[in-house]
Amino acid sequence: MSALAGTLNGAESRGRSVAEAGVIIGIVGIVMLLVIPLPSILLDVLLALSIAGSLMVLLVSLNTTDPLEFSVFPALLLLMTLYRLALNVSSTRLILGQGSAGKVIEAFGAFVVGGNYAVGIVVFLILVAINFIVITKGAGRVAEVAARFTLDAMPGRQMSIDADLSAGLIDDEQARSAREKVSREADFYGAMDGAAKFVRGDAVAGLLITAINILGGLFVGVVQRGMPAGRALTEYTLLTVGDGLVTQIPALIVSTAAGIMVTHSAGQSRVGAALLTQFGRHPRAMWVAGGFLAALGLMPGLPMLPFLLLAGGAAALARGMSRRQREEADRAAAEFHTADEAPPPPDDPMHDLLQIDPVELQLGYGLIALVDQEQGGDLLERIRLLRKQAAQELGILIPPIRIRDDARLDTSEYVVRVRGTEVTRWQIVPRHVLALDAGGVLDPVDGIETRDPSFDMPARWILSAQRPDAEASGYVVVEPPTVVATHLMETLKANGAELLGRQDVREMLDRLKETHPALVDDVVPNKVGLGVVHRVLQRLLRERIPIRDLVTVLESLADAADRTQDPEALTEHVRGALTHVIGELYADDRGEVRGIGVGPRLEAALMTFFSPRQGRNDAMLRPDTLTAVLRQIDAVTRQHAVDGALPPVVTPPGLRVGVRRLLEPVLPNVPVLSLAELPANVTLTTIAVWELGE
Repeated sequence: MSALAGTLNGAESRGRSVAEAGVIIGIVGIVMLLVIPLPSILLDVLLALSIAGSLMVLLVSLNTTDPLEFSVFPALLLLMTLYRLALNVSSTRLILGQGSAGKVIEAFGAFVVGGNYAVGIVVFLILVAINFIVITKGAGRVAEVAARFTLDAMPGRQMSIDADLSAGLIDDEQARSAREKVSREADFYGAMDGAAKFVRGDAVAGLLITAINILGGLFVGVVQRGMPAGRALTEYTLLTVGDGLVTQIPALIVSTAAGIMVTHSAGQSRVGAALLTQFGRHPRAMWVAGGFLAALGLMPGLPMLPFLLLAGGAAALARGMSRRQREEADRAAAEFHTADEAPPPPDDPMHDLLQIDPVELQLGYGLIALVDQEQGGDLLERIRLLRKQAAQELGILIPPIRIRDDARLDTSEYVVRVRGTEVTRWQIVPRHVLALDAGGVLDPVDGIETRDPSFDMPARWILSAQRPDAEASGYVVVEPPTVVATHLMETLKANGAELLGRQDVREMLDRLKETHPALVDDVVPNKVGLGVVHRVLQRLLRERIPIRDLVTVLESLADAADRTQDPEALTEHVRGALTHVIGELYADDRGEVRGIGVGPRLEAALMTFFSPRQGRNDAMLRPDTLTAVLRQIDAVTRQHAVDGALPPVVTPPGLRVGVRRLLEPVLPNVPVLSLAELPANVTLTTIAVWELGE
């Protein structure tokens, strides 16, 4: 196998060396064409090569799904332009020196324009105008705007990639590739902006060369060869116009390829397939066009047959589009009644009615495209990565997620259910993307105001065409599949305790027993029962503490089990042993935890509230005071949230459980940490103080 790999690598290296040598030889050969006379037969071959090369470039651009697949195009455009100009110089040398320039130029001068040099000049000028004014100018403008927007949007796109990486939707390698692609796109469109000037200069040079050749032909024919002026004008002008046509046609083809490269957006389909797909979505437009053509055919004075034939063709296309649209909708609806990695249905259909899926994602009919891979949907792949990320972050295996469509939902609505109970729902705005305001927005964009369902950040639904402007203004723009996947991930994190069943805990212990048999046998069931372990793990997950370090969890339970069997007290003991996990969870890159401290008056009041002394109830918090305190901590945590993540409330060790009980019913997402749970290598910075009012 290694020998085969070495052979393949060697062959690839040799092929690359041959290609590089060929490019060098080609460039040197182009330069030599400028100074070395060519025989007419060799010029014919080189002109045919120019036409064939331009056609190859056009076909490659038509079959490219992403402009970066043909990123060498700007450099190739320069070389082909230089090649055509070198051929112009060689053909001019033959025309003026020998009065002949080979069969190809003679054929274009005699056959293409019918031997009439006036017609040839007009056709040549029209081709130059089409190339110079229409195609090249438009392609250059598109490339210029695309380059500017790509450069302006680079910071926002980089932030979007970082957000996907943080959410676990992509790994480090995919993030690196995405960043590299963003940079390459900026380089490509910038290069295309400059390359458009090559084609424009080629058109101008073609005009000058043609005018010079006509005047030079008259001088050579009349003065040097003594030919009549009419004959000299006819012969030399036909050859010159043939030379101009044989070089302008390849230039027009290459310019068309350049226009296709900069106007066809990066996607998963080629130009032809994209045209068929996008026209096929609107059969009504084809029906209207057919009716309009039929009406024109019935108008007096217009030829009936062409218009009626076109009307019949349009009607046939519209009928085929409608039938294909219905078939795709029926097939998509049938496919996505099934589950992602769901088990096969049982033989008894009544069994399925009694079965409750651990996690279920219900989609409205309009969101089926998000999971239809034929339509470019990648939600299934995102969910697969999501389950992997949840296992890494929480330490539990998320059960298979069943995806089904639900006709009772709005077309763009989705619902997440955990063990049959709806836990959240949200709605996607069709044909829009979500622009998140992470705090650095310079200039708000127009859109539909909303809140991000995952982190409750301010956001706007905007059109896809507004994306460059939004990213340049500081928004983080995400596609609808990313919105759904991230929302689903955060929902599963918030409901991790409900997803962890007792059977799951038993399987986790069985796997751990393979590597730590003495630990598992000593703790379960000798010191604590399976149910106690289950409830402790659920309490940790409820506060989003990962349970991957199951060894430390069991060792802590073994140490504290002789003193208590209360799951709440055992959980606090386990949290004290997981300081490294908690510190890593809340510390930033500098090893700093930015938290909210508890003021002395509130600390004293809470101590009395949670553990009132007999006969000293006067210091307890009154209901109105308690309500004000809860509103204050809600406002403070929202004010200091970073990218939707709320800062933790850091309490003395004796208050953590009580504060958590107080906040959990109304503010379950606010983390509560104890000073004893932070490791020594972590620096605590108090960003605000939670205190009683005067």
